[in-house]
Amino acid sequence: MHVLPTRINTRSEAYRQNREAMEALVAELNGKLEESRFQGNEKRIARARANDQLLASERVRLLLDKDSPFLELLPLAGLGIRGGFGPGGTVIAGIGLVRGRLTMVSASIGTHKGGSVDYASAFKNVRINEITLENGLPCVQLVESGGANLPDQYQMFNLAGSHFREMTRRSKAGLTTVSVVFGNATAGGAYVPGMSDHAILVEDKAKVFLAGPPLLKMATNEIATEEELGGAAMHSRVSGVSDYLARDEREGIRLARDIIGTLKASEPHFEPNGPIDAPQHDPDELLGIVQADIKKPFDAREVIARVVDGSRFLEFKPEYGNTLVCGWAEIHGYPVGILANNGVLFSESANKATQFIQLVNRNDTPLVYLQNITGFMVGKEYEQGGMIKHGAHMINAVSNSEVPTVTINMAASYGAGNYAMNGRSYQPRFLFSYPNSRVSVMGSEQIAGVMEIIQRAKAEREGVPFDEQQFAMIKAMITKENDEKSSAWYGTGQLWDEGVIDPRQTRNVLAMCLAVFNQQAIRGARSYGVFRM
Repeated sequence: MHVLPTRINTRSEAYRQNREAMEALVAELNGKLEESRFQGNEKRIARARANDQLLASERVRLLLDKDSPFLELLPLAGLGIRGGFGPGGTVIAGIGLVRGRLTMVSASIGTHKGGSVDYASAFKNVRINEITLENGLPCVQLVESGGANLPDQYQMFNLAGSHFREMTRRSKAGLTTVSVVFGNATAGGAYVPGMSDHAILVEDKAKVFLAGPPLLKMATNEIATEEELGGAAMHSRVSGVSDYLARDEREGIRLARDIIGTLKASEPHFEPNGPIDAPQHDPDELLGIVQADIKKPFDAREVIARVVDGSRFLEFKPEYGNTLVCGWAEIHGYPVGILANNGVLFSESANKATQFIQLVNRNDTPLVYLQNITGFMVGKEYEQGGMIKHGAHMINAVSNSEVPTVTINMAASYGAGNYAMNGRSYQPRFLFSYPNSRVSVMGSEQIAGVMEIIQRAKAEREGVPFDEQQFAMIKAMITKENDEKSSAWYGTGQLWDEGVIDPRQTRNVLAMCLAVFNQQAIRGARSYGVFRM
Protein backbone atom coordinates (compact mmCIF):
# COMPACT_ATOMS: atom_id res chain seq x y z
CA MET A 1 0.00 0.00 0.00
CA HIS A 2 1.08 3.58 -0.67
CA VAL A 3 2.04 5.79 2.29
CA LEU A 4 -0.04 8.94 2.10
CA PRO A 5 2.01 12.14 1.99
CA THR A 6 0.97 15.31 3.80
CA ARG A 7 0.81 18.87 2.54
CA ILE A 8 -0.12 20.42 5.88
CA ASN A 9 1.98 23.34 7.06
CA THR A 10 1.57 23.24 10.83
CA ARG A 11 3.34 26.60 11.14
CA SER A 12 0.93 28.52 8.93
CA GLU A 13 -1.38 31.16 10.37
CA ALA A 14 -4.44 29.45 8.88
CA TYR A 15 -3.52 26.18 10.61
CA ARG A 16 -2.90 27.96 13.92
CA GLN A 17 -6.21 29.86 13.84
CA ASN A 18 -8.21 26.81 12.91
CA ARG A 19 -6.55 24.73 15.59
CA GLU A 20 -7.45 27.32 18.22
CA ALA A 21 -11.08 27.28 17.06
CA MET A 22 -11.18 23.46 17.16
CA GLU A 23 -9.52 23.41 20.59
CA ALA A 24 -12.31 25.67 21.84
CA LEU A 25 -14.91 23.24 20.50
CA VAL A 26 -13.12 20.29 22.09
CA ALA A 27 -13.00 22.19 25.39
CA GLU A 28 -16.75 22.72 25.10
CA LEU A 29 -17.16 18.99 24.43
CA ASN A 30 -15.08 18.10 27.49
CA GLY A 31 -17.19 20.44 29.62
CA LYS A 32 -20.39 18.74 28.50
CA LEU A 33 -18.89 15.29 29.06
CA GLU A 34 -17.88 16.31 32.58
CA GLU A 35 -21.48 17.42 33.19
CA SER A 36 -22.70 14.02 31.95
CA ARG A 37 -20.60 12.29 34.64
CA PHE A 38 -22.79 13.75 37.40
CA GLN A 39 -23.48 10.99 39.94
CA GLY A 40 -25.95 12.82 42.13
CA ASN A 41 -25.85 15.53 44.75
CA GLU A 42 -23.56 15.38 47.76
CA LYS A 43 -26.36 14.29 50.09
CA ARG A 44 -27.29 11.26 47.97
CA ILE A 45 -23.65 10.28 47.48
CA ALA A 46 -22.96 10.56 51.22
CA ARG A 47 -26.00 8.36 51.91
CA ALA A 48 -24.69 5.75 49.46
CA ARG A 49 -21.26 5.81 51.11
CA ALA A 50 -22.81 5.39 54.55
CA ASN A 51 -24.75 2.40 53.20
CA ASP A 52 -21.55 0.83 51.82
CA GLN A 53 -22.71 1.35 48.24
CA LEU A 54 -20.53 2.11 45.25
CA LEU A 55 -21.25 4.76 42.65
CA ALA A 56 -22.29 3.61 39.17
CA SER A 57 -18.96 4.66 37.64
CA GLU A 58 -17.09 2.68 40.31
CA ARG A 59 -19.18 -0.41 39.59
CA VAL A 60 -18.33 -0.16 35.91
CA ARG A 61 -14.61 0.14 36.65
CA LEU A 62 -14.69 -2.91 38.95
CA LEU A 63 -16.55 -4.95 36.34
CA LEU A 64 -14.12 -4.21 33.52
CA ASP A 65 -10.75 -5.91 33.18
CA LYS A 66 -7.76 -3.95 34.44
CA ASP A 67 -6.62 -1.45 31.78
CA SER A 68 -9.60 -2.31 29.56
CA PRO A 69 -10.58 0.32 27.00
CA PHE A 70 -14.13 1.58 27.39
CA LEU A 71 -16.06 2.95 24.45
CA GLU A 72 -18.71 5.04 26.17
CA LEU A 73 -21.90 5.35 24.15
CA LEU A 74 -24.49 8.13 24.09
CA PRO A 75 -22.92 10.07 26.99
CA LEU A 76 -24.79 13.25 26.02
CA ALA A 77 -28.19 11.72 25.28
CA GLY A 78 -30.85 14.18 26.39
CA LEU A 79 -28.55 17.21 26.18
CA GLY A 80 -30.73 20.30 25.90
CA ILE A 81 -34.01 18.46 26.49
CA ARG A 82 -36.14 20.44 28.92
CA GLY A 83 -37.32 18.63 32.00
CA GLY A 84 -34.80 15.82 31.59
CA PHE A 85 -32.27 14.58 34.11
CA GLY A 86 -29.31 16.10 32.27
CA PRO A 87 -26.95 14.80 29.57
CA GLY A 88 -26.61 11.05 29.66
CA GLY A 89 -29.71 10.61 31.80
CA THR A 90 -29.38 8.07 34.60
CA VAL A 91 -27.50 5.42 32.63
CA ILE A 92 -23.80 4.85 31.92
CA ALA A 93 -23.34 2.60 28.90
CA GLY A 94 -20.47 1.40 26.77
CA ILE A 95 -18.36 -1.49 25.53
CA GLY A 96 -15.32 -2.86 27.33
CA LEU A 97 -13.50 -6.08 28.18
CA VAL A 98 -14.88 -8.38 30.87
CA ARG A 99 -12.75 -11.48 31.38
CA GLY A 100 -11.21 -10.78 27.99
CA ARG A 101 -14.60 -10.69 26.26
CA LEU A 102 -15.97 -7.53 24.58
CA THR A 103 -19.15 -6.85 26.55
CA MET A 104 -21.88 -4.24 26.59
CA VAL A 105 -22.08 -2.69 30.05
CA SER A 106 -25.04 -0.66 31.30
CA ALA A 107 -25.16 0.87 34.77
CA SER A 108 -28.01 2.71 36.49
CA ILE A 109 -26.92 5.83 38.37
CA GLY A 110 -28.86 5.09 41.54
CA THR A 111 -27.58 8.22 43.31
CA HIS A 112 -29.08 10.46 40.61
CA LYS A 113 -32.88 10.71 40.80
CA GLY A 114 -32.91 7.22 42.31
CA GLY A 115 -31.88 5.84 38.94
CA SER A 116 -35.37 6.57 37.61
CA VAL A 117 -35.63 6.43 33.82
CA ASP A 118 -36.43 9.69 32.05
CA TYR A 119 -37.14 10.12 28.34
CA ALA A 120 -33.49 10.27 27.31
CA SER A 121 -32.49 7.30 29.48
CA ALA A 122 -35.32 5.19 28.07
CA PHE A 123 -34.33 5.76 24.46
CA LYS A 124 -30.66 5.44 25.33
CA ASN A 125 -31.56 1.94 26.55
CA VAL A 126 -33.39 1.26 23.28
CA ARG A 127 -30.33 2.22 21.22
CA ILE A 128 -27.99 0.25 23.50
CA ASN A 129 -30.16 -2.82 22.97
CA GLU A 130 -29.92 -2.38 19.19
CA ILE A 131 -26.13 -2.12 19.32
CA THR A 132 -25.85 -5.14 21.61
CA LEU A 133 -27.95 -7.40 19.40
CA GLU A 134 -26.57 -6.46 15.99
CA ASN A 135 -22.98 -6.78 17.21
CA GLY A 136 -23.55 -10.09 18.99
CA LEU A 137 -22.37 -8.91 22.41
CA PRO A 138 -23.05 -10.31 25.87
CA CYS A 139 -24.41 -7.70 28.26
CA VAL A 140 -23.99 -6.93 31.95
CA GLN A 141 -26.58 -4.65 33.54
CA LEU A 142 -25.73 -3.03 36.87
CA VAL A 143 -29.18 -2.21 38.20
CA GLU A 144 -30.44 0.28 40.74
CA SER A 145 -33.54 2.02 39.45
CA GLY A 146 -36.87 3.29 40.65
CA GLY A 147 -38.43 2.57 37.23
CA ALA A 148 -40.00 5.09 34.88
CA ASN A 149 -40.00 8.77 35.75
CA LEU A 150 -43.76 9.29 35.89
CA PRO A 151 -43.86 12.79 34.31
CA ASP A 152 -42.16 11.28 31.22
CA GLN A 153 -44.44 8.25 30.95
CA TYR A 154 -46.66 9.75 28.25
CA GLN A 155 -43.72 10.20 25.90
CA MET A 156 -42.02 6.87 26.43
CA PHE A 157 -44.33 4.19 27.84
CA ASN A 158 -45.52 2.73 24.55
CA LEU A 159 -42.00 2.33 23.12
CA ALA A 160 -39.70 1.92 26.11
CA GLY A 161 -41.03 -1.57 26.87
CA SER A 162 -38.93 -2.82 23.97
CA HIS A 163 -36.06 -2.92 26.48
CA PHE A 164 -37.52 -6.10 27.95
CA ARG A 165 -38.44 -7.56 24.56
CA GLU A 166 -34.88 -7.13 23.31
CA MET A 167 -33.44 -8.93 26.33
CA THR A 168 -35.46 -12.02 25.42
CA ARG A 169 -34.52 -11.73 21.73
CA ARG A 170 -30.86 -11.66 22.66
CA SER A 171 -31.38 -14.70 24.84
CA LYS A 172 -32.99 -16.50 21.89
CA ALA A 173 -29.97 -15.56 19.78
CA GLY A 174 -27.63 -17.02 22.41
CA LEU A 175 -26.42 -13.64 23.69
CA THR A 176 -26.22 -13.69 27.47
CA THR A 177 -27.55 -10.92 29.70
CA VAL A 178 -26.36 -10.78 33.31
CA SER A 179 -28.06 -8.43 35.75
CA VAL A 180 -26.64 -7.42 39.12
CA VAL A 181 -29.19 -5.66 41.34
CA PHE A 182 -27.71 -3.34 43.96
CA GLY A 183 -30.85 -1.57 45.19
CA ASN A 184 -34.36 -0.95 43.95
CA ALA A 185 -35.61 -2.57 40.76
CA THR A 186 -39.26 -1.73 41.02
CA ALA A 187 -42.36 -1.83 38.81
CA GLY A 188 -41.23 -2.28 35.18
CA GLY A 189 -37.65 -2.29 36.42
CA ALA A 190 -38.34 -5.64 38.10
CA TYR A 191 -38.47 -7.24 34.67
CA VAL A 192 -34.80 -6.40 34.05
CA PRO A 193 -33.50 -9.13 36.39
CA GLY A 194 -36.64 -11.16 35.69
CA MET A 195 -35.86 -11.42 31.98
CA SER A 196 -32.09 -11.75 32.28
CA ASP A 197 -30.34 -15.05 31.68
CA HIS A 198 -28.56 -14.63 35.01
CA ALA A 199 -29.77 -12.54 37.96
CA ILE A 200 -27.55 -11.64 40.90
CA LEU A 201 -29.08 -9.84 43.89
CA VAL A 202 -27.08 -8.15 46.63
CA GLU A 203 -28.14 -9.23 50.12
CA ASP A 204 -29.95 -6.64 52.27
CA LYS A 205 -29.73 -4.13 49.41
CA ALA A 206 -31.64 -5.41 46.38
CA LYS A 207 -35.41 -4.88 46.33
CA VAL A 208 -37.18 -6.37 43.31
CA PHE A 209 -40.97 -6.11 43.22
CA LEU A 210 -43.78 -5.08 40.91
CA ALA A 211 -45.53 -3.16 43.68
CA GLY A 212 -43.93 -1.77 46.83
CA PRO A 213 -45.66 -1.71 50.22
CA PRO A 214 -47.61 1.55 49.63
CA LEU A 215 -48.97 0.48 46.22
CA LEU A 216 -49.74 -3.00 47.53
CA LYS A 217 -51.70 -1.52 50.45
CA MET A 218 -53.65 0.70 48.09
CA ALA A 219 -54.35 -2.05 45.54
CA THR A 220 -55.16 -5.03 47.77
CA ASN A 221 -55.13 -3.70 51.35
CA GLU A 222 -52.36 -6.22 52.08
CA ILE A 223 -49.55 -5.16 54.40
CA ALA A 224 -46.04 -6.49 53.74
CA THR A 225 -42.45 -5.36 54.19
CA GLU A 226 -40.05 -4.63 51.34
CA GLU A 227 -38.03 -7.72 52.25
CA GLU A 228 -41.13 -9.94 52.14
CA LEU A 229 -42.15 -8.52 48.76
CA GLY A 230 -38.83 -8.35 47.00
CA GLY A 231 -35.78 -8.84 49.19
CA ALA A 232 -32.68 -10.52 47.82
CA ALA A 233 -32.83 -13.39 50.32
CA MET A 234 -36.52 -14.06 49.56
CA HIS A 235 -35.94 -14.09 45.79
CA SER A 236 -32.91 -16.36 46.22
CA ARG A 237 -34.59 -18.85 48.58
CA VAL A 238 -38.32 -18.61 47.89
CA SER A 239 -39.35 -17.13 44.53
CA GLY A 240 -36.34 -18.19 42.46
CA VAL A 241 -36.14 -14.83 40.70
CA SER A 242 -32.52 -14.60 41.85
CA ASP A 243 -29.86 -17.07 40.70
CA TYR A 244 -27.11 -15.84 43.01
CA LEU A 245 -27.21 -14.12 46.40
CA ALA A 246 -24.19 -11.84 46.75
CA ARG A 247 -23.02 -10.84 50.20
CA ASP A 248 -22.02 -7.36 49.02
CA GLU A 249 -21.62 -5.29 45.87
CA ARG A 250 -18.09 -6.45 45.14
CA GLU A 251 -19.10 -10.09 45.30
CA GLY A 252 -22.02 -9.34 42.97
CA ILE A 253 -19.66 -7.79 40.44
CA ARG A 254 -17.21 -10.66 40.84
CA LEU A 255 -20.00 -13.16 40.13
CA ALA A 256 -20.96 -11.25 36.98
CA ARG A 257 -17.35 -11.41 35.78
CA ASP A 258 -17.25 -15.15 36.52
CA ILE A 259 -20.43 -15.75 34.54
CA ILE A 260 -19.06 -13.88 31.52
CA GLY A 261 -15.93 -16.02 31.90
CA THR A 262 -18.00 -19.21 31.48
CA LEU A 263 -19.46 -18.18 28.12
CA LYS A 264 -18.49 -20.04 25.01
CA ALA A 265 -15.58 -18.31 23.32
CA SER A 266 -16.48 -16.15 20.33
CA GLU A 267 -15.33 -17.18 16.86
CA PRO A 268 -13.76 -14.00 15.50
CA HIS A 269 -13.99 -13.19 11.82
CA PHE A 270 -10.46 -11.79 12.03
CA GLU A 271 -7.87 -11.09 14.71
CA PRO A 272 -4.83 -8.84 14.15
CA ASN A 273 -1.56 -10.68 14.17
CA GLY A 274 1.78 -9.03 14.79
CA PRO A 275 2.84 -5.50 15.69
CA ILE A 276 0.56 -2.56 14.86
CA ASP A 277 2.07 0.41 13.07
CA ALA A 278 1.07 3.86 14.27
CA PRO A 279 0.26 6.46 11.59
CA GLN A 280 3.36 8.14 10.17
CA HIS A 281 1.62 11.51 10.55
CA ASP A 282 0.68 12.81 13.99
CA PRO A 283 -3.07 12.39 14.87
CA ASP A 284 -2.74 15.46 17.08
CA GLU A 285 -2.57 17.53 13.88
CA LEU A 286 -6.20 16.66 13.12
CA LEU A 287 -7.28 19.65 15.21
CA GLY A 288 -5.59 21.94 12.73
CA ILE A 289 -6.76 20.02 9.65
CA VAL A 290 -10.48 19.49 10.30
CA GLN A 291 -12.10 22.88 9.81
CA ALA A 292 -14.05 24.53 12.61
CA ASP A 293 -15.80 26.55 9.89
CA ILE A 294 -17.45 23.81 7.84
CA LYS A 295 -17.66 26.10 4.80
CA LYS A 296 -13.88 25.69 4.43
CA PRO A 297 -12.76 22.54 2.59
CA PHE A 298 -10.03 20.15 3.72
CA ASP A 299 -8.50 17.08 2.09
CA ALA A 300 -9.94 13.85 3.51
CA ARG A 301 -6.67 12.10 2.72
CA GLU A 302 -5.00 14.22 5.41
CA VAL A 303 -7.47 12.74 7.92
CA ILE A 304 -7.01 9.18 6.63
CA ALA A 305 -3.23 9.57 6.86
CA ARG A 306 -3.55 10.23 10.60
CA VAL A 307 -6.00 7.41 11.30
CA VAL A 308 -4.80 4.30 9.44
CA ASP A 309 -1.88 2.03 10.26
CA GLY A 310 1.42 3.34 8.93
CA SER A 311 -0.55 6.00 7.00
CA ARG A 312 -0.81 3.31 4.29
CA PHE A 313 -3.77 3.53 1.91
CA LEU A 314 -4.55 1.73 -1.35
CA GLU A 315 -6.76 4.23 -3.15
CA PHE A 316 -9.39 2.93 -5.57
CA LYS A 317 -9.80 4.84 -8.86
CA PRO A 318 -7.65 7.77 -7.67
CA GLU A 319 -7.94 9.56 -11.05
CA TYR A 320 -11.71 9.21 -11.35
CA GLY A 321 -14.57 10.79 -9.41
CA ASN A 322 -12.08 12.66 -7.27
CA THR A 323 -14.65 14.30 -5.00
CA LEU A 324 -14.95 10.95 -3.22
CA VAL A 325 -11.91 9.14 -1.85
CA CYS A 326 -12.26 5.35 -1.67
CA GLY A 327 -9.73 2.74 -0.69
CA TRP A 328 -8.42 0.00 1.55
CA ALA A 329 -6.40 0.32 4.75
CA GLU A 330 -5.90 -1.21 8.18
CA ILE A 331 -6.74 0.31 11.56
CA HIS A 332 -5.08 -1.36 14.56
CA GLY A 333 -4.50 -4.35 12.29
CA TYR A 334 -8.13 -4.66 11.16
CA PRO A 335 -8.78 -4.47 7.38
CA VAL A 336 -11.27 -1.78 6.40
CA GLY A 337 -12.72 -0.05 3.37
CA ILE A 338 -12.98 3.74 3.58
CA LEU A 339 -15.20 6.23 1.76
CA ALA A 340 -14.42 9.89 2.46
CA ASN A 341 -15.86 13.07 0.94
CA ASN A 342 -13.63 15.57 -0.84
CA GLY A 343 -16.41 17.72 -2.22
CA VAL A 344 -19.91 17.52 -3.66
CA LEU A 345 -20.96 14.17 -5.15
CA PHE A 346 -20.96 14.05 -8.97
CA SER A 347 -22.17 11.16 -11.13
CA GLU A 348 -18.61 9.84 -11.41
CA SER A 349 -18.02 9.81 -7.66
CA ALA A 350 -21.42 8.20 -7.01
CA ASN A 351 -20.73 5.40 -9.51
CA LYS A 352 -17.23 4.95 -8.11
CA ALA A 353 -18.71 4.50 -4.62
CA THR A 354 -21.23 2.00 -5.93
CA GLN A 355 -18.52 -0.21 -7.41
CA PHE A 356 -16.28 0.13 -4.35
CA ILE A 357 -19.07 -0.84 -1.94
CA GLN A 358 -19.77 -3.95 -4.00
CA LEU A 359 -16.08 -4.91 -3.97
CA VAL A 360 -15.80 -4.44 -0.22
CA ASN A 361 -18.90 -6.58 0.33
CA ARG A 362 -17.43 -9.30 -1.89
CA ASN A 363 -14.39 -9.28 0.37
CA ASP A 364 -16.43 -9.30 3.62
CA THR A 365 -14.64 -6.19 4.89
CA PRO A 366 -16.17 -3.55 7.23
CA LEU A 367 -16.71 -0.04 5.90
CA VAL A 368 -15.91 3.38 7.35
CA TYR A 369 -17.67 6.47 6.01
CA LEU A 370 -16.03 9.85 6.67
CA GLN A 371 -18.72 12.46 6.01
CA ASN A 372 -18.13 16.01 4.84
CA ILE A 373 -20.85 16.42 2.26
CA THR A 374 -23.24 19.15 1.12
CA GLY A 375 -25.10 16.81 -1.24
CA PHE A 376 -25.22 15.80 -4.90
CA MET A 377 -24.37 18.21 -7.70
CA VAL A 378 -27.39 20.04 -9.16
CA GLY A 379 -28.02 21.96 -12.37
CA LYS A 380 -29.42 21.36 -15.84
CA GLU A 381 -26.29 19.67 -17.16
CA TYR A 382 -26.14 17.25 -14.23
CA GLU A 383 -29.87 16.50 -14.13
CA GLN A 384 -29.83 15.72 -17.85
CA GLY A 385 -26.70 13.63 -17.33
CA GLY A 386 -28.58 11.32 -14.95
CA MET A 387 -27.49 12.61 -11.55
CA ILE A 388 -30.61 11.15 -9.93
CA LYS A 389 -30.06 7.62 -11.22
CA HIS A 390 -26.34 7.70 -10.47
CA GLY A 391 -27.07 8.91 -6.94
CA ALA A 392 -29.66 6.15 -6.71
CA HIS A 393 -26.96 3.60 -7.64
CA MET A 394 -24.90 4.73 -4.66
CA ILE A 395 -27.81 4.80 -2.24
CA ASN A 396 -28.86 1.34 -3.47
CA ALA A 397 -25.38 0.02 -2.70
CA VAL A 398 -25.26 1.73 0.72
CA SER A 399 -28.75 0.47 1.61
CA ASN A 400 -28.11 -3.15 0.63
CA SER A 401 -24.53 -3.45 1.83
CA GLU A 402 -24.38 -6.08 4.57
CA VAL A 403 -20.89 -5.59 6.01
CA PRO A 404 -20.82 -3.72 9.34
CA THR A 405 -20.29 0.02 9.02
CA VAL A 406 -19.25 2.99 11.15
CA THR A 407 -19.83 6.60 10.14
CA ILE A 408 -17.91 9.65 11.33
CA ASN A 409 -19.44 13.07 10.62
CA MET A 410 -16.36 15.27 10.25
CA ALA A 411 -18.11 18.50 9.20
CA ALA A 412 -21.23 18.90 7.04
CA SER A 413 -23.79 16.17 6.44
CA TYR A 414 -26.52 17.71 4.33
CA GLY A 415 -29.47 16.49 2.29
CA ALA A 416 -29.24 13.32 0.21
CA GLY A 417 -25.49 13.41 0.82
CA ASN A 418 -26.25 12.32 4.39
CA TYR A 419 -28.15 9.33 3.03
CA ALA A 420 -25.51 8.41 0.44
CA MET A 421 -22.79 8.58 3.08
CA ASN A 422 -24.54 6.19 5.46
CA GLY A 423 -26.28 8.63 7.81
CA ARG A 424 -28.34 7.55 10.80
CA SER A 425 -31.38 6.46 8.78
CA TYR A 426 -29.15 4.01 6.86
CA GLN A 427 -28.40 2.14 10.07
CA PRO A 428 -24.62 2.22 10.54
CA ARG A 429 -23.62 0.00 13.45
CA PHE A 430 -22.02 3.09 15.03
CA LEU A 431 -22.12 6.80 14.20
CA PHE A 432 -19.95 9.45 15.85
CA SER A 433 -19.66 13.19 15.24
CA TYR A 434 -16.97 15.84 15.60
CA PRO A 435 -17.92 18.90 17.69
CA ASN A 436 -17.87 21.18 14.60
CA SER A 437 -20.24 18.95 12.61
CA ARG A 438 -23.74 19.73 11.36
CA VAL A 439 -26.65 17.64 10.10
CA SER A 440 -29.49 19.24 8.15
CA VAL A 441 -31.42 19.25 4.88
CA MET A 442 -29.10 22.08 3.86
CA GLY A 443 -27.05 24.89 5.40
CA SER A 444 -28.74 27.77 7.23
CA GLU A 445 -27.90 30.32 4.53
CA GLN A 446 -29.25 28.03 1.80
CA ILE A 447 -32.51 27.46 3.68
CA ALA A 448 -32.96 31.20 4.23
CA GLY A 449 -32.07 31.89 0.60
CA VAL A 450 -34.60 29.38 -0.73
CA MET A 451 -37.29 30.86 1.51
CA GLU A 452 -36.46 34.35 0.22
CA ILE A 453 -36.76 33.28 -3.42
CA ILE A 454 -40.14 31.66 -2.71
CA GLN A 455 -41.46 34.67 -0.79
CA ARG A 456 -40.29 37.17 -3.41
CA ALA A 457 -41.90 35.11 -6.18
CA LYS A 458 -45.13 34.94 -4.19
CA ALA A 459 -45.19 38.72 -3.67
CA GLU A 460 -44.60 39.28 -7.38
CA ARG A 461 -47.44 36.91 -8.35
CA GLU A 462 -49.82 38.68 -5.98
CA GLY A 463 -48.70 42.13 -7.10
CA VAL A 464 -47.74 43.29 -3.62
CA PRO A 465 -44.44 44.83 -2.46
CA PHE A 466 -41.96 42.52 -0.77
CA ASP A 467 -41.55 43.48 2.87
CA GLU A 468 -37.76 43.62 3.25
CA GLN A 469 -37.81 44.43 6.96
CA GLN A 470 -40.21 41.67 7.89
CA PHE A 471 -38.32 39.06 5.86
CA ALA A 472 -35.02 40.14 7.44
CA MET A 473 -36.53 39.22 10.82
CA ILE A 474 -37.86 35.92 9.44
CA LYS A 475 -34.48 35.15 7.87
CA ALA A 476 -32.70 35.76 11.17
CA MET A 477 -35.12 33.43 12.96
CA ILE A 478 -34.74 30.69 10.33
CA THR A 479 -30.96 30.94 10.44
CA LYS A 480 -30.82 30.89 14.24
CA GLU A 481 -33.12 27.88 14.55
CA ASN A 482 -31.31 25.86 11.88
CA ASP A 483 -27.93 26.70 13.38
CA GLU A 484 -29.11 25.42 16.74
CA LYS A 485 -30.89 22.30 15.51
CA SER A 486 -28.22 21.22 13.04
CA SER A 487 -25.39 21.41 15.58
CA ALA A 488 -23.49 18.43 16.96
CA TRP A 489 -24.84 19.24 20.44
CA TYR A 490 -28.47 19.14 19.36
CA GLY A 491 -27.99 15.97 17.31
CA THR A 492 -26.25 14.01 20.06
CA GLY A 493 -28.89 15.16 22.58
CA GLN A 494 -31.53 13.69 20.26
CA LEU A 495 -29.57 10.38 20.04
CA TRP A 496 -28.73 10.88 16.35
CA ASP A 497 -25.23 9.55 17.02
CA GLU A 498 -23.38 7.42 19.56
CA GLY A 499 -21.45 10.43 20.77
CA VAL A 500 -19.42 13.52 19.92
CA ILE A 501 -15.70 12.77 19.89
CA ASP A 502 -12.42 14.67 19.86
CA PRO A 503 -11.07 14.22 16.29
CA ARG A 504 -7.76 13.09 17.78
CA GLN A 505 -9.56 10.02 19.19
CA THR A 506 -10.85 8.90 15.77
CA ARG A 507 -8.31 6.10 15.33
CA ASN A 508 -9.01 4.60 18.77
CA VAL A 509 -12.77 4.87 18.41
CA LEU A 510 -12.67 3.20 14.99
CA ALA A 511 -10.36 0.48 16.30
CA MET A 512 -12.81 -0.34 19.07
CA CYS A 513 -15.71 -0.49 16.61
CA LEU A 514 -13.74 -2.76 14.27
CA ALA A 515 -12.80 -5.04 17.16
CA VAL A 516 -16.51 -5.35 17.99
CA PHE A 517 -17.40 -6.05 14.34
CA ASN A 518 -14.81 -8.79 14.04
CA GLN A 519 -16.06 -10.75 17.06
CA GLN A 520 -18.50 -12.55 14.78
CA ALA A 521 -18.65 -13.71 11.19
CA ILE A 522 -18.84 -10.97 8.55
CA ARG A 523 -20.46 -11.70 5.21
CA GLY A 524 -21.13 -8.99 2.70
CA ALA A 525 -24.05 -8.62 0.32
CA ARG A 526 -24.05 -10.67 -2.86
CA SER A 527 -27.13 -9.04 -4.40
CA TYR A 528 -28.70 -5.58 -4.60
CA GLY A 529 -31.88 -3.90 -5.69
CA VAL A 530 -32.48 -2.96 -9.32
CA PHE A 531 -29.88 -0.48 -10.61
CA ARG A 532 -31.61 2.00 -12.91
CA MET A 533 -29.51 2.20 -16.10
